[in-house]
Amino acid sequence: MIVPQSLLGWIIMPVGIVLTLWVLLKKIRTGSLRYYLLLAIIWTLIAIVFDYFFLVKAFKPADGYYKLDVYLYYVLTFVLPLIVGWRNKTQI
Repeated sequence: MIVPQSLLGWIIMPVGIVLTLWVLLKKIRTGSLRYYLLLAIIWTLIAIVFDYFFLVKAFKPADGYYKLDVYLYYVLTFVLPLIVGWRNKTQI
């Protein structure tokens, strides 16, 4: 109600980034870059599939769902684990 629906993704995204980084930095403990790659793939697939079935199919947004913020969300979901994995690998 406070912000337009078209801007909601842009407002939620920074919170999602912070939460994702917190999980990656505090809860995931491994030195394997392969593990972070697998995590990136799985998280991204979950995001795409769940978005499609629980948002696109269920609500059928009139103006469509897939816009720049959603694509950026998918890219960040894939890239953030790789960045943190690479960072952790270089610190070991």
